[in-house]
Amino acid sequence: MEFQEKTISVIIDEAKCRECETKACIAACKTYARGILVLKDGVPAVQGDALRLGTECLACEYECWFRGKGAIRIEALTPGLEEYRRKMGIS
Repeated sequence: MEFQEKTISVIIDEAKCRECETKACIAACKTYARGILVLKDGVPAVQGDALRLGTECLACEYECWFRGKGAIRIEALTPGLEEYRRKMGIS
């Protein structure tokens, strides 16, 4: 599953989630954000409008890596980064 917040993409590997016993991402979202991640059929699901309600707190990724199965990856796009890297000779 993948969903968008204002400036980030949240990618969740549902196969890893099914094996997870802690579901730490759900608790983290309720504690540190607005609780848009809920448990549905054993995997995280988005409740509500993530673009409007998402806080981009990154807690779900952190908790999943440290207490779950490492199923969540957050990508934060940085406009202009690729152009800058080419200009600076950084690959």
